[in-house]
Amino acid sequence: MSYKTDTAALRHKNPAETMRDVMADLMHHTIVDADPEWNPSAADLITVPEKRKVVDVSTYRRDALEFMKPARRKGTARFADLQSIIAWANRFKGETSALFANPDMEAPTLTCIADYHAAGAVDVTTAKGDASARHCHHRAIYDFPLSEEWKAWMGVSGEPLKKDNLGEFIEAQAKDIMDPSPAILKGGVSDKNQPWENRLIETAQKIEGRYGQLTQLLAMSKQFQVHETSNLTVKTNRDSGEQEIQFVNEHKAPDGKPLQIPNLIIIAIPVFMGGAPYRMPVRFRYRKLGGEVRFILSIYNPEKAFEAAFKEAVEAATTETDLPTFMGTPEA
Repeated sequence: MSYKTDTAALRHKNPAETMRDVMADLMHHTIVDADPEWNPSAADLITVPEKRKVVDVSTYRRDALEFMKPARRKGTARFADLQSIIAWANRFKGETSALFANPDMEAPTLTCIADYHAAGAVDVTTAKGDASARHCHHRAIYDFPLSEEWKAWMGVSGEPLKKDNLGEFIEAQAKDIMDPSPAILKGGVSDKNQPWENRLIETAQKIEGRYGQLTQLLAMSKQFQVHETSNLTVKTNRDSGEQEIQFVNEHKAPDGKPLQIPNLIIIAIPVFMGGAPYRMPVRFRYRKLGGEVRFILSIYNPEKAFEAAFKEAVEAATTETDLPTFMGTPEA
């Protein structure tokens, strides 16, 4: 066919057909780069009609795969007891799993990351990225529940209390107060004593303290509730460590015996809910403010009891899961 014939053929062709052919050539899509056995981590490129724009459709493919089946595990489980997080760790742990124990006295936690980073130095030389890196998205957290007794005593520890408030607190928490044993009352360290008895005796010796009994505290609480006084005297026996507080009625002369107040008591409370009780000395002090006395109950070295309870729980988790444990919090 000559050039003139071709031109004539085009001239007489249906304009609609011509436009259809032109648009079909412009509007079709072309696969630029696609792996027949598609890898979710690779780009999947095609051209689209908008000025031959190139679009990465790999995200759409990944979304489609996620719809049918998750590509990886992710999420954070929160447990109400220690055994649950141990069971969870044993169910999902792998070679890179790890535990993180955060010994915060106000909010202690134990975290397990099932897909934690693998051991070894970071590799920045490979084109495909660090082979030891993990997403760290599959986690479990156990928030240690502090016992109500621990929260009650820590809540008043070191806080000045009025006599009425002190009496109410002592009566409410009477179950937590234990009487000193005969060995403790005797006050001498001995191999015949229990280890906890010697520990409490040594504490009393360090701070020149003397342990009191629950009956003494209950008697004090009743006295505090009966007397409404503004005049009082306070005396301290430095030999025995006892304090004498005599309340004087505003309208009458003193006619009662002075109250014998010890400067140490013993409490036995659990640190965590459902845990074993720990025996701790509590210092009993006073501070005179004007015509009133503020009483102060201070747990002596509560960090020791907390550390012991926390360490016991963490060691149990480490042993039962056979996972490495790091003290602190994991990467965010």
